[in-house]
Amino acid sequence: MVYPIQDYYQKIHYLNIRISNNPSVQTFTDKYHNLLGIFNILELHNQLTIIADMEVDVKPIVEPIFELSVEEQWSALVKIKSDFLIRDFLKYDDFKEFEAVKSEILHLLNKELSPFENAKNLSAYVFSNFKYRQGVTSVETSIDEIWNFKAGVCQDFAHILLIMLRISNIPARYVSGYICPENHDLRGEGATHAWVEVFLPESGWIGLDPTNNCITSDRHIKLAVGRYFNDCTPVKGIFKGFSDHRLEVSVIVENNMSTNKNRLQNFFNEKQIEKPSFISYSKTSTDPIKNSYQQQIQMQIQQ
Repeated sequence: MVYPIQDYYQKIHYLNIRISNNPSVQTFTDKYHNLLGIFNILELHNQLTIIADMEVDVKPIVEPIFELSVEEQWSALVKIKSDFLIRDFLKYDDFKEFEAVKSEILHLLNKELSPFENAKNLSAYVFSNFKYRQGVTSVETSIDEIWNFKAGVCQDFAHILLIMLRISNIPARYVSGYICPENHDLRGEGATHAWVEVFLPESGWIGLDPTNNCITSDRHIKLAVGRYFNDCTPVKGIFKGFSDHRLEVSVIVENNMSTNKNRLQNFFNEKQIEKPSFISYSKTSTDPIKNSYQQQIQMQIQQ
């Protein structure tokens, strides 16, 4: 899932995907209107490389102005709860820390403010109360663990905000994509980024980035949307072989690129990735060793 979404705010000018062994790629659109590519490599191999070169034009997004009163906005959310297209984005699985999360929400939620103002306040809460730490969590880390660790990366910030919004009866969906660097003022550069979009009956989907405590705009490039991370995973599949493996991810985002295809291709060919921005190891183990930060937090919880 490395095909950027095309809509009013995003337009793809150039896209070239290169995969090891040059397999044939079949594409289709999923239920959330994401474009997916599927391929098979049947030959023996010990490395898989996927490179997506692209130029995307992103328009700035203006914060919505609402004509309905605050009470009418909350009533409109109640009316769409049974909408088939919205129901997926209000559901959440049971988890052990539900009461603790709900209690925190009750302190934060203010029905005298609009749903959007409440959503922004929840996003600010996550930004202020969770530490941005790489290596603490993984894609398998549960909501309970993230809540107790009070730390993680953009994916974890998005998951926590997603759950808090849905408990508050505000429809929310997970978004994967990239973030454009500018003076290194935003966290999440150099790797795939994640944030949340809330649905507001008057304005549609509006993005909130809890990792950076901001409304998403023309510096956020959307790849896919879904219920959770699993719906938006950039690359997933099955391989036959030893379970020990190493995953490396690098993302390079440049601002104001030329739309001339020859110049773009030269840029992509010449650009060298000196160091992966994200590395993950997977080894065979029935009892994985937790990192030191997780051990410290779990000891504090047990005490």
